[in-house]
Order: sequence, then C-alpha cells, then structure tokens
Amino acid sequence: MTTTTSHSPAISAKGLRKAYGDKTVLDGIDLLVPTGTVFALLGPNGAGKTTAVKILSTLISADAGDLHVGGHDLAAEPQAVRAAIGVTGQFSAVDGLITGEENMLLMADLHHLPKSEGRRVAAELLDRFDLTDAAKKPAATYSGGMKRRLDIAMTLVGNPRIIFLDEPTTGLDPRSRHNMWAIIRRLVSDGVTVFLTTQYLEEADELADRIAVLNDGRLAAEGSAEELKRLIPGGHVRLRFTDPETYRAAAAALREATPDDEALSLQIPSGGTQRELRAILDWLDTAGIEADELTVHTPDLDDVFFALTSATLPGQTDQSKETVR
Repeated sequence: MTTTTSHSPAISAKGLRKAYGDKTVLDGIDLLVPTGTVFALLGPNGAGKTTAVKILSTLISADAGDLHVGGHDLAAEPQAVRAAIGVTGQFSAVDGLITGEENMLLMADLHHLPKSEGRRVAAELLDRFDLTDAAKKPAATYSGGMKRRLDIAMTLVGNPRIIFLDEPTTGLDPRSRHNMWAIIRRLVSDGVTVFLTTQYLEEADELADRIAVLNDGRLAAEGSAEELKRLIPGGHVRLRFTDPETYRAAAAALREATPDDEALSLQIPSGGTQRELRAILDWLDTAGIEADELTVHTPDLDDVFFALTSATLPGQTDQSKETVR
C-alpha cells in the first residue's frame, strides 16, 4: 500500500444516488479518494459496486450527487473526466481476433496518437506488461492472466492518472492474481490513483489504503483494513493444554475465559495487542501454569464483510454508517 497523497482528492462523491424504477441501487453515498492511493469498494453481488464505477467513469448518469473526478465536475465536464481516467471492467475489452499489438495500436488510434507515437507507446506497454513475446499472436490464444495484463496495458495508452478496476482479477488463478497485484502496486507507486472493486477480501486487504463496504446501496463502513477489523468484536487468545489437570486449574483461575473441555482449551477475549498478551503471559507465570499452545485470533476482513453485510453492528441503526478516521 502507498501513503503518497496530495491535498486534492482524485475522486469526490457526495450524496450519490441512482435508481432504476422503484429499485434504488445507490442511496446517497459519500466517497473521498485521495490522489495516489488505492481505494477498494467491497460489497455482495448486486450491492451497487459496478453501478458506482459506471457513474464515476461517465458511462451512465447519476440521479443526484455532487461528483468530481480528477478535479472536474462529472456533470458539467464529462469530456475532461474521460481524458483523466482509464477503465478496466469485469469483462475484458480485448479483441481476440487480432493480435495483442493490434489491440494496443487500436487504442492508440482511439486516443488520436500519431502513428509513430502510438507504436512507441504500444511497444513500451507491451514490454512493461511482459507481453512482447506474444505481441504478434492473436489475443484469443492468450491465457486469462495475459488477457488481463493486455486489458490494463490498453487502458494505460492514454496515460490516465485515475484508473477504475472493476473486479480485475475475477477468474484468474492465484499466481495471475498476485501478478496483477504487483502491477497495481507499480501503478500507484507512479502516482496513479486506483479505484478498485473486488469480491476478494484478501485483495482489498493487500492493496487498499482505504476500504468502503457497500450494502443495499448504502455505505455500511469505511476505513483502513485495520480500522475496519477493529469494528468487529470476537478477537481472542486461545490457550491449549495437553494435561487435563493443568487445564482444569487454569479454567478455575481464569473465570472470564470460555472453556472447551473437549479440546482442553480456554478462549480469552482480547484485541491481540502486545499489552494484552503480556498481561496473559504474566498471569500464567504468576499462577505457575504453562499452556502448551497460545494462538491469537483477530477479526479479518471476512469477519468484517459478513458482519456488515448480514447484520447491523452493535450501536448502529440501519440509517447510519460506521466511518473510521
């Protein structure tokens, strides 16, 4: 992840709304994406992620909202917005009937680059994305990972400073997914802003500076991965024993722990901080009790996702959003 930011946000949305008939897809959401960062929008299928990307990339219009992308008003200056952005959707824009190089040159023509400039940019990007050896082959012969790399290379022909990646690694094998993560990190290190939607929680955890969780058209929570994890209760330390007598002595002395007689283990509520762990270890030393195994569990993004998209957090109403600063 990167922490390189500028004072002017790359994307700003206030009160973004979109409905189709009586179905509200986006219900007044607010987004702020700092320049030079990765912002991940998470949510279950149908939550409105792709609709948000389509609106912010000028593909469809919003019903309401004060929307700015790249410093331009989305409603008043859509052409300026289009000049500043690149978009890679869930489904590849690659034409499989022509070669990788021809796909790149087609994009260069669409951006009105002079022929010589188009060829130079195409060659540089094909090399950058490790596609030079396959450049003369029909794109239909490419693997899924190669097509995704070509897709992003085509997106970069116009040198956009803001890129929308709508589920860019869907259908890729783990190795190709990790290669795509490396590409995204390199883009951001060059100052590009990435707005990412994904179904892979590990992906958001690995890449995103900030994450927003969208549910039923509303933002359920927003913050860094670590901040979101702290919203969810359930962190604990687990002590496991092999000697039943030692286990029973520990359970009797540590009454706030939840015992598991079958596993000979105790579960102690904990946020996993160093201070809490030291207190538990000090207690074990003082009591003369030695656990055979100590493991720490803190909520992960899976826990956050399921909690936020299946039920309301304690103390939250259905109308509220949990924002962590």
